[in-house]
Amino acid sequence: MTESTQKLSDVGVSIWLDDLSRERISSGGLQKLIAEKNVVGVTTNPTIFAAALAKGESYDEQVQTLAKSGTNVTDAVFEITTDDVATASDIFKPIYDETKGFDGRVSIEVEPGLAHDAAGTFEQAKALYAKVDRENVLIKIPATVEGLEAITNTIGEGISVNVTLIFSLERYRDVINAYLAGLEKAKEAGHDLSKIHSVASFFVSRVDTEIDKRLNEIGTDEALALKSKAGVANAQLAYEVWTQAFATERALVLLEAGANTQRPLWASTGVKDPSVPDTTYVVGLAAPSVVNTMPEKTLDALADHGVVTGDTIANSYAEANKVLDAIGALGISYAEVTELLEKEGVEKFIVSWNELLDTVTAALKAAE
Repeated sequence: MTESTQKLSDVGVSIWLDDLSRERISSGGLQKLIAEKNVVGVTTNPTIFAAALAKGESYDEQVQTLAKSGTNVTDAVFEITTDDVATASDIFKPIYDETKGFDGRVSIEVEPGLAHDAAGTFEQAKALYAKVDRENVLIKIPATVEGLEAITNTIGEGISVNVTLIFSLERYRDVINAYLAGLEKAKEAGHDLSKIHSVASFFVSRVDTEIDKRLNEIGTDEALALKSKAGVANAQLAYEVWTQAFATERALVLLEAGANTQRPLWASTGVKDPSVPDTTYVVGLAAPSVVNTMPEKTLDALADHGVVTGDTIANSYAEANKVLDAIGALGISYAEVTELLEKEGVEKFIVSWNELLDTVTAALKAAE
């Protein structure tokens, strides 16, 4: 293991890779990251699968088989992506067993076009879970208002969930509430609560990108001094929300019945601004019981030159509040920014999903 990735793991951070492809699986690259860089899980999304399908020959054989059987493009995407996730889940199964379900996880997302369809999301979550057929899969559901209902119902079925596209502290509280409501349903239905796990994916760099754009437009020394601080501050306060929410009587009753906390996960941790250190969203958000899902470029940067100094969240809340308050005092609306980011997040995933469909459509036609 590299020194920096081991130090981060020792703090209590689970390193998950934000990428998956058949080539990474078949080449042994995924196993190498597990062995050398403390990777203990994987997340996927439509953008990742679109990129994987667009290059390389790893999918050719399966595409030809699907084309010969007359499979339509939507079903073909379903078959291809769930195959990758099932195979990766098998690779991570020893870690899953060793950590009692906290790590060794592989995530797969419901179709982004269902983001505002609670019933459709719930049905596809069940279909994905049944198809992958691995206990260590996490079904990704976006934290839209409609998604909250689907999260509760999916957890209530005993299915583990990765809640994605969380930007605001208020919505994060709603997500935790949806999780607890799901656990209550699962308990009532007789499910083993200890088998149900969840992570809440709180996005980091996209917050900085949007707020920094507005700070640049203001252009004062005071505004420019706040650049690249909002993302970390927002996530630090999300950790505070998590600690408070799972210390309530409602949560403690469920934990005593065998339930697990819904761990915070830092997503969008690749630095977008070249003037900012490339490990900012890793070393600045180190704390026990969190997950940091990193693109490979960020993981490599951490392994090469990341300086892990221990827990960087525990004593950060006062300063984090000051940062967000100062940004608000300049006239930048936190609510407006986070609502915009959620809307754009769904739209971007829909674009990627359509690119994935186009890529597979072309591959199916070429294989006929």
